[in-house]
Amino acid sequence: MTVRSPIFRKLLLAAALLIGVTLASADFVLTRYTAERERSRVQREMAQSLRFIAPLLASVPPQNLQKWAEDADPKLGSRVTAIDSSGIVLADSRHDPETMENHRARPEIRAALTGSPGSDIRRSATLDLDFCYVAVPVVLPGGPRGVLRLAVPLTQVDASIWAVQMLILRASAYAALIALGIAYFIARTVTGRIRRIEAYATELVHADYSGTLAAEADDELGSVARSLRAMADHFRKMLGLLARESSRREAILGSMVEGVLAVEHDLRITFYNGAFAEAVHARTPAPEGLSMLHVVRDPALCRLLSGVITSRTPARERIALLNAGGRVFEVQAAPLNGQGSAGAGAGAIATFHDITELERLERVRKDFVANISHELRTPLASIHGYTETLLDGALNDPENNRKFLEIIAAQTARLSNLASDLLTLSEIEGERAPVSAERISAVKLAESALGAVADQANERQVRVVLGQAEDVYVSGPKFRLERALSNLLMNGINYNHPGGEVCVDVRRVETTVRISVTDDGIGIAPQDIPRIFERFYRVDKARSRQTGGTGLGLSIVRNTVERAGGSVTVDSQLGRGSVFTLVFPAA
Repeated sequence: MTVRSPIFRKLLLAAALLIGVTLASADFVLTRYTAERERSRVQREMAQSLRFIAPLLASVPPQNLQKWAEDADPKLGSRVTAIDSSGIVLADSRHDPETMENHRARPEIRAALTGSPGSDIRRSATLDLDFCYVAVPVVLPGGPRGVLRLAVPLTQVDASIWAVQMLILRASAYAALIALGIAYFIARTVTGRIRRIEAYATELVHADYSGTLAAEADDELGSVARSLRAMADHFRKMLGLLARESSRREAILGSMVEGVLAVEHDLRITFYNGAFAEAVHARTPAPEGLSMLHVVRDPALCRLLSGVITSRTPARERIALLNAGGRVFEVQAAPLNGQGSAGAGAGAIATFHDITELERLERVRKDFVANISHELRTPLASIHGYTETLLDGALNDPENNRKFLEIIAAQTARLSNLASDLLTLSEIEGERAPVSAERISAVKLAESALGAVADQANERQVRVVLGQAEDVYVSGPKFRLERALSNLLMNGINYNHPGGEVCVDVRRVETTVRISVTDDGIGIAPQDIPRIFERFYRVDKARSRQTGGTGLGLSIVRNTVERAGGSVTVDSQLGRGSVFTLVFPAA
């Protein structure tokens, strides 16, 4: 309500005080003015009465002077006193002159004795009343000069003044009521305008507020309202600009593949993008003022950001985030400008570039170099050793020279197979565009692979057979699929025992074609199964080298099948054999 408004109460109280002071001052001035005018009027009437009766005094016998005064009193309505030049009271209409003191010292008497009219207002010692006195010089009976004085009690004057005062008070009360009504209306109007401006200014803090302020009068409040409207327009433009900039920033940071994290000086999060949230499994959007430790509990990251905030210099570090499942990130951190060098307002921003795959490839490269070096060193050392032995005289030894040459030939074949497998694997992994595929009968593919390994199977006394054979088709490069299937068959043969069997089954399961290679060989230990498709990984290294294996066969199988849109699985029990299954989309 308007009445409860402090500004309304202050304005109304100020107006009431101003009206009260003004009317009180006016009443005081008017009362004094009225009193003075009333007393002046009485004195003028008394002076006029004295001018009328003064000439009559000279003809009054001295012995009748008292009676004359008493007769004049009711006619004039005033106390009549006759005084000689020495101040002795000769006659008084309301008191015994014999008992009255000498009046020569009275102010009005002194003035009259000098020859001019005199007047005074004081309390009468004789009657104990306030009187207004007027005295004039006169000629007394018998010729001496004296003074004739009239006196009117002030009770009459005060009654007249009181009547006028009451009239002034009533008029002041009416004026005060009217003035207070006007002040109330003005205060209410001003308060309403101020409240509208206040409400408008209060709502401006809301970014989505679109209200307007009504036009105001051409005064100070109107000027404030116009300034506020101008500020509001500017404020909306700035908010729009900030919103666009914020949206642009959000879009840019949100579309970044790299994670972005911004923190304050106390490591409280101010922002992170979707890539960072996805990497560390945090919820979005970022909660306001949340400590970074509630999202990423990583001492290395905390040290990095704290160091950047303290030193105000950029820094870079490779960090494996625990929250991200051990993924490795190249973290580039830089200080954010703030109000202090390292105090409140300063912070840091960090970008997270996922280099997990690069790290893995680097490890693969190092492992590959180490493995290929190891794979080459053994046959090369063997070739070098036996060659030197032959050159040193064993060439002429008919019992051993052929044996040495066979070993050199076997190691040379092993090197050739290794080089061939490396080239094959490199071709498969290096292909950017898919190899032209053709629709192939899965049964014919199995028969071709069985034919390719028949000699090795006979040599090792392992039977290779085609089991279930459904007429189904797959799509892919024929020669590579045949090579992959042959590699699986050779594994089944090499890691088997004489009299063992390797069986190929071809069947359709729903929309897929499954080619299974089952052997009853030595099997694979459970701890080795996850790694058998890695390059150069061997379950039985001694047997692999004896059979001329390169350690790349299963890696070639997996890459070939995956390039053709399929997958490969393995099920094996140590000592009971293995089942490799190639799964392709049916063509």
